[in-house]
Amino acid sequence: MSGHFEALPGGGAAVLLDEVEISILRSLAVQLLELIGPGEQPTQGEDPLAELFRDGPSEPPADPALARLFPNAYADDDEQLRAMSAEFRRFTENDLRTRKREDALAVVRSLDTLTVAGEGAAVLKLSADEARRWLGALNDLRLTIGTRLEVTDEDENDELYRLPDSDPRKPMVMAYLWLGALQETLVETLMP
Repeated sequence: MSGHFEALPGGGAAVLLDEVEISILRSLAVQLLELIGPGEQPTQGEDPLAELFRDGPSEPPADPALARLFPNAYADDDEQLRAMSAEFRRFTENDLRTRKREDALAVVRSLDTLTVAGEGAAVLKLSADEARRWLGALNDLRLTIGTRLEVTDEDENDELYRLPDSDPRKPMVMAYLWLGALQETLVETLMP
């Protein structure tokens, strides 16, 4: 089980994580939460249902990683498509941000429940719902790191595997590749 997810009866998943892996995953999830931001809070006395109808932003984020997490719905090669993307974003981005925050929080909370045993590792057991949240968060983490590393489909595997240890990107590349392996095994456990 070490290093990859395995299916649990009832649709969940389990993975053996050591202290360093737990620390890295938690740190990355917290950084993702900080990147996504806290979201808009209702003002004092505001009707709680008003939040459901609050307009979101109409422009894509300036940060490339956020733009990758919250992409335009349509290509922006003409004015009409840009307007359609802005309208779509206005009505969907707040909910998408909330879901991404909830996914990252699920990772942090589940990691916080672990007790590392004498061998310096713990088995993380996830319900089917928690596993889906983890899958969303792992995907968001990979998208974010991949954007920061300027990974493209063409050079993803070849160049990344050959980075010298002296390259300052090496730790993030290793995290990116490790998260990909975790994501792949989690997808496999969730498939019927």
